[in-house]
Amino acid sequence: MSELGRLNRVELRDIWQSEAQDFTPWLAREDNLALLGETLGIDLELEAVEQNVGPFRADILCKNTLSDRWVLVENQLERTDHTHLGQLMTYAAGLDAVTIVWIAARVADEHRAAMDWLNELTDTEVRFFALEVELWRIGDSPAAPKFNVVSKPNDWSRNTAAAKRTVEDTLTPTRALQQRYWNGVQALLAQNGGPMRPVSAPAQSWLSHGIGKTGVGLNMAMNTRENWVRVEIYLAGKWAKQDFAVLEARKPELDTAFGSALEWQGLPEKQDARICHLLKADIANEADWPRQHEWLVRNAVRMREVFHPHVTRLDRRDVREDD
Repeated sequence: MSELGRLNRVELRDIWQSEAQDFTPWLAREDNLALLGETLGIDLELEAVEQNVGPFRADILCKNTLSDRWVLVENQLERTDHTHLGQLMTYAAGLDAVTIVWIAARVADEHRAAMDWLNELTDTEVRFFALEVELWRIGDSPAAPKFNVVSKPNDWSRNTAAAKRTVEDTLTPTRALQQRYWNGVQALLAQNGGPMRPVSAPAQSWLSHGIGKTGVGLNMAMNTRENWVRVEIYLAGKWAKQDFAVLEARKPELDTAFGSALEWQGLPEKQDARICHLLKADIANEADWPRQHEWLVRNAVRMREVFHPHVTRLDRRDVREDD
């Protein structure tokens, strides 16, 4: 039998001497922010480090790429304290819709209780997370970070069975079919693992996953009348046409990397744009769903692999925020 290594805990200050100069810049790097996003179940896009948000100042300011809402991250390399708790409450009071993430070496019991209470007290537009960060290594390997969620919104990872039944009872047959269909797709996605995280299955013809940039979604869609399913990069909002033009300039490269000629739809009659790949499929034939689901997951994962680095590097500085 092969010898197994032993995990050894590493002191945080051995790697990050300073929160502001070491830990915050480390966390703001794309791969580390992705690790935080995977822990939270949120697709994060970095907006700024040490950024003023109105009268407040956040260690790290992000956007949830699916909801286009703020995510504020506060860091501590020691035990949580009342000062930081007060800052978090001030953020929540001053912003209409926000997710607040408090990361510390250790979350004190009283602060865990306070975060749980805030999640019970506030509506679903304001969410609080408390995380503990750890470092571990095996032998002489580099230290590896681990985030542990110790407090999160009550409804973040579950829905009550009664609420599900109430929704299902009000659905039309088509909406109910769509929700069952997407449930199967997301279950397969969860089995596969990887960077694409499952999302709640909606009772509608499409669903969206984040791909690292606000206004850009990695979508799956269906049409029960024309009998097709597709995966797509959907570009929406004020940046859509500029983003589409940048990606379209790389069309030969991206088509080749994907392994098939994609449909590049500039949608001139709309503000949005789309890049997609389609499969003709009889959605009413539930016996064929496993094949369709496998096709959707395989091509969505491939589309993310090909487009993610290009999407995250999209430069929007030439578009004014009030355009």
